[in-house]
Amino acid sequence: MSMRSTSTTCEATTCDEPKSVALKEENENAHKNAVPNCDEIGPFHEIAFVFCMCCAQLHAQAAVAQAMSATQEIAKSFGVENSPGEQAWFSASFSSTVGTFILASGKLGDMFGYKLMYITGTLWFALWSVICGFSAYAKSAIFFDVCRALQGAGSALLFPNAIAVLGHYYPQGSRKKTIVMCLFGAAAPSGFNIGALFSSFFGMKVWWPWTFWVCGISSVCLALLSYLFVPKKIGTPSRNEPFDWVGSTLAISGLILFNFAWNQGSNVGWQVVYNYVLLIGSVGLLVAFAVVEAYLKNPLVPIQLLKGEPAFVLGCIATGWSCFGIWLYYTFQWAFYIDKVNEVIAAVQFIPCSVTGFMASFTTAYLLRRTRSSFVMMMAMGAFFTGIVIIGTRHVGQTYWGQKFVSCLIQPFGMDMSFPAAMIILSNHFPPSKQGTAASLVATVQNYSVALGLGFAGTVEKYKTQHLPETFESKLLGIRVAFYMGMGLAGLGVVFSVIGGILQWKEDSKKAQPYKAEQE
Repeated sequence: MSMRSTSTTCEATTCDEPKSVALKEENENAHKNAVPNCDEIGPFHEIAFVFCMCCAQLHAQAAVAQAMSATQEIAKSFGVENSPGEQAWFSASFSSTVGTFILASGKLGDMFGYKLMYITGTLWFALWSVICGFSAYAKSAIFFDVCRALQGAGSALLFPNAIAVLGHYYPQGSRKKTIVMCLFGAAAPSGFNIGALFSSFFGMKVWWPWTFWVCGISSVCLALLSYLFVPKKIGTPSRNEPFDWVGSTLAISGLILFNFAWNQGSNVGWQVVYNYVLLIGSVGLLVAFAVVEAYLKNPLVPIQLLKGEPAFVLGCIATGWSCFGIWLYYTFQWAFYIDKVNEVIAAVQFIPCSVTGFMASFTTAYLLRRTRSSFVMMMAMGAFFTGIVIIGTRHVGQTYWGQKFVSCLIQPFGMDMSFPAAMIILSNHFPPSKQGTAASLVATVQNYSVALGLGFAGTVEKYKTQHLPETFESKLLGIRVAFYMGMGLAGLGVVFSVIGGILQWKEDSKKAQPYKAEQE
């Protein structure tokens, strides 16, 4: 029995060797095809190129902030200032489509080229940013939500393809690749701060649509700069590979309905029958998607590559970024309704996040080259949990420089340590021809979890306060229980990261055993 097992193992190893060698050679040589490649590009050209790619993250997070910091002004325009559920949709509609359509847009980048899809996404994002501004004339919150969702579809195109461009342009394991991935992550808090400051300023001093119009103008400029400075021939488009229409339809339909059911449940309540129907239907579609992907030759999501380390990384991203979405939205709600500060002051209070965001990114770049990725992910999950516990237990009337300031210093470490770590891990596990898919998986889980976390927290808030009169105390209770929901999600992320760390340690130990045996 032992000889048979050994023989089978040797045969499997022999069969896998040519594939492993071919994959290794493909990974090592993929970055050399770009014009100019990473060894030939000039300093100014490279800075402009990396800046254009980081702007994908910056624009995505700025777009999230556009609706959060100006929630009250937007709600007044549409007559929904007394409907927290409707207001939550201003942000959730954007994040849900970003997270949903990223899954297919990464594959489109693999097929038609990352640079083309990036520029296409930037222009689409610009178009719907402008239309979001003009939706103020329609006087319809639903129309605004639809425009926000279509704006998110543009971000879904540019976001994963920017990551794929960086992942494909620089060789695996290189110092530059680690640094640019961390810079990409560091752009998140800066982008949010820029979006929050502009939207709050325009909301108070001019008119809130101007933040969307300015965003559209800047996106057109970004598309032009990207055309000029992003190197050519990054990646080899695999147009002969068929697009997974069946899987894409099932995944997009299932994800949209699942997210809609949870966010609408916090708006109209779960006693409404169609919410249950949509939730059950969405689960059925997602199960069908998983079954179909397991049998397709060219699946949208290569399930076989998600075993081991990539699987636990995606689980951590899901729980951590759900917590982050709750922390972000309800920290603004606390500022508006409990601290009674205006939009500009609320936005300014988040500025420390940008500073610690850069610190976290370069700390991550240092740690990823010297420690296990599981350790970095554990630190990130610990930051998510600590940050939301500190803000969630804050006392009414406490100064900003107390718990809120400390929370704003800690929370970016969760964002900017988890995202680069996850991107580098998945980028190194996927072949160059699948870099768009790897990027889309991380970005899908990240953005989708933000919207889904708001749905979970909103449902808890609604059912804890719906039988109470609308008073200061009931509003405080609703925000508190939403924070508690975020704490639970972050705690689950800590558990996932610890389990993943143990599994990675065991896997590394098994790999080290043959070398120890040879030395003995």
